[in-house]
Amino acid sequence: MGEPPSDRSRQSRETRGDRWTIGELLNWTTARLEELGVTEARTDAQHLLAHALGCSRMDLYVRFHELLSPAQRAGFRELVKRRLAREPVASIEGKRGFHALDLELAVDTRALIPRADTEILVDWVLETTPADAPRRVVDVGTGSGALALSLKHSRPQWLVTACDVSAEALALAKENAVLHALEVEFVESDLLANVAGPDGGWELIVANLPYIPSEDIETLAPEVRSYEPRLALDGGEDGLDLIRRLVAQTLREGIFAPSGVLYLEFGIHQSTAVTTLALEAGLACELRDDLGGIPRVARLTR
Repeated sequence: MGEPPSDRSRQSRETRGDRWTIGELLNWTTARLEELGVTEARTDAQHLLAHALGCSRMDLYVRFHELLSPAQRAGFRELVKRRLAREPVASIEGKRGFHALDLELAVDTRALIPRADTEILVDWVLETTPADAPRRVVDVGTGSGALALSLKHSRPQWLVTACDVSAEALALAKENAVLHALEVEFVESDLLANVAGPDGGWELIVANLPYIPSEDIETLAPEVRSYEPRLALDGGEDGLDLIRRLVAQTLREGIFAPSGVLYLEFGIHQSTAVTTLALEAGLACELRDDLGGIPRVARLTR
């Protein structure tokens, strides 16, 4: 590991050999990540060092002046090398918290890493759906299981099914269900093609499907285009291929309950197209913004 940017730190280390404090390592790593244009460099450095030391990020500040052993520093160095290669922090840690503080999901290259914006979809479902009766819910394109498991976690009485075309993603989602002891049915299916609908149809359909236009994939950040499955990103020519197909499927007899609601996450600049798609299908459409104030989730009803 090279020198951190502080002269005082360099002078101090001369009296203790090649030893680094937690604070010095955080500062050095933050500077290196910032040079690469990483937007949350300090937070990433904290996550990596806390992971290397097996402690919380808060603990780092209590131990700010603590010296690390050569073995601890070597372990941290390997994590930093991976992050400098633009591997996402969540992939390095192998986990990502989603929605509830105690719903920590295992993540890896088998599925998309859950995003904070997707929590908005969960919040909207919970806000608008009474919790006092069982609901029949299907999560289409479940990936790591984030939507299905967070809804089941929040509403244990709901009957939740999750499907995905990727057997690898389903395996990851099942692992997360076991991890949190949540009972969810998993089905390998291209959207709803192989999913048997319940009597009366699905009352809730939720989906965070691939919505990146094919030609835009190579313009994505290295963390996304190089480390997350293209199958979970590529939404076709305009990004709406799978959303368009799912909306069409919900109109088939027996799929959508008369009072059914479909919640969809979509991409930037796609709100007008999604609204038009819904209206052409005879469905009402409401939109909700993401954390940046950009329309991100649609609520479709009959």
